[in-house]
Amino acid sequence: MAFVDYAKFYVKAGDGGNGCVSFRREKYVPKGGPNGGDGGRGGDVIIRASSALTSLIDFKYRSHFKAERGEHGKGKDMHGRGGKSCTVDVPVGSVIKDAETGECLADLTMDGDVFIVAKGGDGGLGNTHFASGTNRTPRIATKGKGGEEFWLVIELKLIADVGLVGLPNAGKSTLLSRLSAANPKIGAYPFTTLEPQLGVLQYSYFEPCIIADIPGLVEGAHQGVGLGHNFLRHVERTSILVHVVDAAEEEVENNYRIISDELLRYKEELAGRIQILVLNKIDLIDENRLKELYTVFAKFCDKVLPVSGQTGDGLSELKQLIVDTLEKMQDGQ
Repeated sequence: MAFVDYAKFYVKAGDGGNGCVSFRREKYVPKGGPNGGDGGRGGDVIIRASSALTSLIDFKYRSHFKAERGEHGKGKDMHGRGGKSCTVDVPVGSVIKDAETGECLADLTMDGDVFIVAKGGDGGLGNTHFASGTNRTPRIATKGKGGEEFWLVIELKLIADVGLVGLPNAGKSTLLSRLSAANPKIGAYPFTTLEPQLGVLQYSYFEPCIIADIPGLVEGAHQGVGLGHNFLRHVERTSILVHVVDAAEEEVENNYRIISDELLRYKEELAGRIQILVLNKIDLIDENRLKELYTVFAKFCDKVLPVSGQTGDGLSELKQLIVDTLEKMQDGQ
């Protein structure tokens, strides 16, 4: 199934039913008082987060959501039935925004979170409400109010414990496949991964953690260059960033700085995110070059780990470091 993380859609809450003008008509009371019922309230449009969904693909096939209107009031003081609400299920991690103003209306981060995005209109009043000492037979009733309606934007931000970031072809997809049971597309050319990939890291004594491979990050990603602008939002919710660099490239340090700068320019708080630097593809360099790189990066990175996604060297240590780091975060260390 295709991964879709952005959609625009329209919601319309139900209109309220109209109030009724009616009078009692009985055999021995030919001119009875008013007995018009009120109109029913319109249904709401509700957004609900569901862990059963992982993409916004359904919005490609349906982009208009309308709740039921309230029924009109009737005679004999019969009030109209309220309209049924319309519930729209979205993935956990969805952010709802006003399409016109860009205002963030809701951020649904937990399974079962709900948000009433459009409220139904109130029902109109029947003529019983307008009877008075001077007007015993009011022929007045009010119309129901219109339900709210909006064009909205929904953005999905993946909720993952670990985010894999790095330039295209740094080996992130290979690492994801070795760290988890995920099976992403892997190839020796840029932009093999065209959408975020998720995997689950299983560890003996630790609860499973979710790893996300964030694609499309290149220089200028925060301004929309490459694919990065579409996917940078998925970095926001990760607890740990695993920055993967290709140790076999000549400009290793510069490549690291490119991604670090893009993350900082996208959101400053990402600079304070716990980060593990992975020197990948060490099977393609000699020991002296590896020592040189380790010395360079150890000056400004607390956690530097040489690995080879191809041969598996260092992967056990990387798994252990990820789990230990998450465990310390949970303990508040």
